[in-house]
Amino acid sequence: MTIILQLLGVADLRTLAASRIPDQMAGRAAAGALPPAFVAQRALGLLEAGKSAAWCASFLMLRASDHMVVGACRFKDIPVDGQVEIGYGVAPACRGQGIATAAVRELARIAFADAAVERVLAQIDQDNTASARIAARLGFAAGATLTDADGDRLVQWVLGKPA
Repeated sequence: MTIILQLLGVADLRTLAASRIPDQMAGRAAAGALPPAFVAQRALGLLEAGKSAAWCASFLMLRASDHMVVGACRFKDIPVDGQVEIGYGVAPACRGQGIATAAVRELARIAFADAAVERVLAQIDQDNTASARIAARLGFAAGATLTDADGDRLVQWVLGKPA
């Protein structure tokens, strides 16, 4: 599956943060494809703190064939100590088509284009076998399992910069 990552602007993030769909996305986003309000709110907070949009905003995943929004992905913050964390989600009706694999591959490419980034981290719920398979397929290595603030058990999957 060929996808295009489109960086969301501040105005669209504000609309999504208010649990609304931006006008230009109405009718061209699969159900569940847009980032949830809390993700947009977090991105806005990082941007308002002066952090780079390239590292802190969200990207829409557009299906190249028809520009339908099929998911969203992001870097969760600026890189720290050579590592940057990613997050991603695909609309339920669009799963199993290689969309998340293509998006994660592209996020890793973008991350490793920065000389300071040595590792990409994806924290995946231990019960999310589909995401774990994507990470493994792309060369991420499973690491420690931790419990987040919500009580979810997350496996830390890490991809090192290619030589």
